[in-house]
Amino acid sequence: MKAKAICLLAIVLSLWSCESARNNQELDRIPAYKLEFNKLSSTWDEAIPLGNGTVGALVWENDGKLRLSLDRADLWDLRPMENLDFENHGFDWVKEQWEKDTYKNVQDRYDAPYDQLPAPSKIPGGALEFDVKGLGEVESVKLNLDSAICEVKWKNGAILKTFVHATEPLGWYTFENINEELNPTIIPPAYVSVKQEGANDPVTGQDLRRLNYDGGRVTQKDHIITYDQKGWSNFQFQVHTQWQPTPKGIQGSWSISSQTSDKAPKETAEQVVTKSLQAGMASSMESHIAWWKSFWDQSTIKIPDPVLQHQWYMEMYKLGSAARKGAPPISLQSVWTADNGKLPPWKGDYHHDLNTQLSYWPTYSGNHLDLEQGFIDWLTQYKPTFKKYTKDFYGTNGLNVPGVTTLTGEPMGGWIQYSFGPTVGAWLGQHFYLHWRYTMDRDFLKNEAYPWIKEVANHFNELSVLDEDGKRKLPLSSSPEIHNNSREAWFGNMTNFDLALIKWTYSHAAELALELGLKKEAEQWEAAIKEWPDYAVNEHGLMFSPSLPFNESHRHFSHLMAIHPLGLIDPSNGTKDMEVIEKTIANLDATGSSQWVGYSFSWLGNLKARAFDGEGAAKALKDFATSFVLPNSFHVNGDQSGTGKSNFTYRPFTLEGNFAFAAGLQEMLIQSHTGTVRLFPAIPMDWKNVGFSKLRTEGAFLISAQKQDGKLKWVKIVSEKGGTIRLMNPFSNKEFSMEEDVNSHWDGDVLIIETQPGQEIWLKP
Repeated sequence: MKAKAICLLAIVLSLWSCESARNNQELDRIPAYKLEFNKLSSTWDEAIPLGNGTVGALVWENDGKLRLSLDRADLWDLRPMENLDFENHGFDWVKEQWEKDTYKNVQDRYDAPYDQLPAPSKIPGGALEFDVKGLGEVESVKLNLDSAICEVKWKNGAILKTFVHATEPLGWYTFENINEELNPTIIPPAYVSVKQEGANDPVTGQDLRRLNYDGGRVTQKDHIITYDQKGWSNFQFQVHTQWQPTPKGIQGSWSISSQTSDKAPKETAEQVVTKSLQAGMASSMESHIAWWKSFWDQSTIKIPDPVLQHQWYMEMYKLGSAARKGAPPISLQSVWTADNGKLPPWKGDYHHDLNTQLSYWPTYSGNHLDLEQGFIDWLTQYKPTFKKYTKDFYGTNGLNVPGVTTLTGEPMGGWIQYSFGPTVGAWLGQHFYLHWRYTMDRDFLKNEAYPWIKEVANHFNELSVLDEDGKRKLPLSSSPEIHNNSREAWFGNMTNFDLALIKWTYSHAAELALELGLKKEAEQWEAAIKEWPDYAVNEHGLMFSPSLPFNESHRHFSHLMAIHPLGLIDPSNGTKDMEVIEKTIANLDATGSSQWVGYSFSWLGNLKARAFDGEGAAKALKDFATSFVLPNSFHVNGDQSGTGKSNFTYRPFTLEGNFAFAAGLQEMLIQSHTGTVRLFPAIPMDWKNVGFSKLRTEGAFLISAQKQDGKLKWVKIVSEKGGTIRLMNPFSNKEFSMEEDVNSHWDGDVLIIETQPGQEIWLKP
């Protein structure tokens, strides 16, 4: 048995060595980025994050003990939200209360319960703790991004290596060079406690004890610990760990499983861990490292700004840790639920008035559509739930989605101008469109993308009414999160937010119908667009609505959706659109950032990239990376720098700002939303040496390119599905070579190339 343990350890250490050798070989292509500190964090939200979209862990120190905060994406209290009675209190009733100036009735019924009640909510899973006081002082804490492995070293020579497996619902830990017994304990979340009950603030997190759970059961035998916890109704979950001694250390595995009476887990946590230990850590680490190697091979960037480049790699690491096909979508905190005796900020739910959308922005040009697929699949799975909500609340036969939902797509209420917003389904529909455009998957176009967008358009057809000018409008319109939750947050005229989403829906329904040969349907959608009014614009650019100019700082850029992300107002449309864009962004800058949060700066980076303002885009992203993230890279809404970039200085952790940052940097390097690919469209003048590999464009093309000393050295195009690529001339003139014999011609400054599936084309000056 001892010889077997020594052999196992040798294999594991060999894999660590091989991993390091591979990293050195990849340095020219994939920077060996890492998080590195000289001590463990003392708070959960600054911990080292590990995850795989289903389970996650945070590595930190709590009262002298090394703590692994464990989480699983489907740990949810799904008790029904009180007062969501749509039968007699639907959209017509809301409009009636608004008109009668009795809107408090709406707030009491639909908004107050979200603030006052603890559930439905995401819930935490527990923690593993190791008493490491005897190990002395920590020397270093590292997270190697290329392998997603965390390593903690103590000055006495002790080492911890831990990781969450890339594809399996389990984690591993191994301590080396220790001379004392160091066994873990499982710490249940504080569902039951003798302490006085805490506050019920949904932003800072309500007290876990308000869920009224009975205490869980922790059982221990030899080197095995199991924690079983019952939640609301028939929900329960299990945390399990097993470990075994090694020469001068221990090695163990953990897992979390969840189940209801009608949905048992494929395997319990105990079964997962038992099987993993039988296979061994060496085998698990090998497949784990292979997955991450493949992940980092999907796309890379190289820019001369070390702050922005490091932040991009941190965001992509978190994306790889938070999203998977087959796993729930990215919620507000994904698999890193708060470990502080409270529910997570905003209950860790799914906010579809911005948060989920921004979280998936980098998957498209970043060439990670496999990770985006989990979101698409979830939206498709719960489409019947969304259609029922649409019928019950709005009375239409089309499709809309609640703006705030549970794990199973049920509405949760809150500020209903946004949690029940009339155009939420349209913004989510853009993800279906983008999935089609970046994959060119015709089956997906026919069976999922067009049906979704068509049903959203039908919802608008049935919901809209005619105004006194004969134009269509919504009975009530809104613009997240303008006027917060007051009666004035509803508008009697069309906001630019709703109008942009409606126009986008009709225009793209027409585009997709035509692509499918449905000419008559395309003509109907084209005709429908003309029935709606123009955008509200004044001398300062886009307004919130015809009755409200943009004249105050606000965190949500809802009024300029038409510019980004929808691309309806775009420089490619001519000087008139460019004037609107420049005035709108200038007004945004002039109004100031006092009421912004972190994601505002990320979004601004995307906006300025669309306006070809490289310096402005880089500055906005630098402001985000230096002021609105914690040392572990988590986005925390408020300004942490003390430099006054925002009046908000609080620190609730959410992820959308992180992922919008990554998308903004990609927008600086490549754009294809107009149907024409632009390389380096928005980089600062002093970025002389910059490049990227395998960024994806609409049309399913993978592009790599490099600039050196300010001049483009080469471009590589890989055509996945074949077809035509339109490339804005990236060279200083039209004198360059293509190493393939291809059919190409010029349309002004646009090079048009006909490609074959799988074809690789090199362009060089």
